[in-house]
Amino acid sequence: MSDNSTEWTENNTRIVVALAHNSYNFPALIFGILLTIVITGGNVLVCVSVYLEKALKTTTNYFIVSLAFADLLLAILVLPLFVYTQFQGGVWTLNMVVCDGLMTMDVMLCTASIFNLCAISVDRFIAVSIPLNYNRKHVDHRQIVLLSATWLLALAVASPVMFGINRVPRRDPSECKLEDDNYVIYSSVCSFFIPCPIMLLLYFAMFRGLRRWEESRKAKLKTSIEVCRKLQHAAAAVNAGSVAGAHGNGPTVRGTIPGPLPMPLPRIIERDLAQTRLEEMEDSMEPEIPYPRQYRENSVPTLTYHHQHRKKRAKINGRERKAMRVLPVVVGCFLFCWTPFFVVHTTRAICSTCDIPASLMDIVTWLGYVNSALNPIIYTIFNTEFRKFFKKFLHGFCCHKISLFRG
Repeated sequence: MSDNSTEWTENNTRIVVALAHNSYNFPALIFGILLTIVITGGNVLVCVSVYLEKALKTTTNYFIVSLAFADLLLAILVLPLFVYTQFQGGVWTLNMVVCDGLMTMDVMLCTASIFNLCAISVDRFIAVSIPLNYNRKHVDHRQIVLLSATWLLALAVASPVMFGINRVPRRDPSECKLEDDNYVIYSSVCSFFIPCPIMLLLYFAMFRGLRRWEESRKAKLKTSIEVCRKLQHAAAAVNAGSVAGAHGNGPTVRGTIPGPLPMPLPRIIERDLAQTRLEEMEDSMEPEIPYPRQYRENSVPTLTYHHQHRKKRAKINGRERKAMRVLPVVVGCFLFCWTPFFVVHTTRAICSTCDIPASLMDIVTWLGYVNSALNPIIYTIFNTEFRKFFKKFLHGFCCHKISLFRG
């Protein structure tokens, strides 16, 4: 009993001494409160937008919701305690059990974020590699497995802290950190240094395959149009020669190209052409027509039908491509924000003699948490559907508040 009492007295003495040498950090408190509000509001908007907006109910966006949920939990469960500690000058004044819970949630949610990004890259790679077997409208068993594995693996990486690996002898109660250097290295490798190269390789392969597929599709469409037009010219020339011979006007000169042909292209070609035009229009680009101008001027009666018939499907494909363009920006920001954190923390664990300033540790940790606020901003800037919903939702919310205030 006396030993426990002595240890408790020593711990309290350490905390009091640490607090005496530190002043309150009000800039950290203000920035932390603002950051928490931004992360919470932005990621709640992402989740609500996918839940309410039909146009955003795609499989890719369900993974984005999982990512937003991890960031939201980080803002609710981790950031307030971290901000409180920073306000105290980096001194931990709460129970060590709370500290272990904080470290567990911190590791798990950070790991869940990067595993969600990795799962998105796997899902996108499957969508490009085997598009016929990919379900674009509903979450199927493959995506459920990916989402479940993301959170289960994140929990597995964080579980050693939960089971007591942080409870080392003579632990300083004025600091809340991961105490076991081997675990720091293990968790960094599992959470960051293995998934990131896999994710980057998958994205590289995905965009390379997507580019090749689009080039191949346009080349096949161009070849098909040229072959059909040549056959139509040949048939028209034969018909014109037969008519001229019947009227005694003599043979028609070979190689003359008649005016605009009344015959449309086959429907399967018009279908692909209509879809290509729709996708290019949705990308806000000038249409790149892969056939001669005189054929562009030819009337195409089947184009209107296929434009209406495939409009919905073409728009879905367009949203997928837009989402795929947003994801590399999300990944790039994640790497920019979290790479310094993992490099610095791993270096500190490997090199016990290295003098790493506490201010550098705080900066890289803050930078990592800032990433959770960036994702909703990225969606707003780069994704039209998210941007439209955010504007509509915020406009309706503000109008409702103004009407209540006036009433």
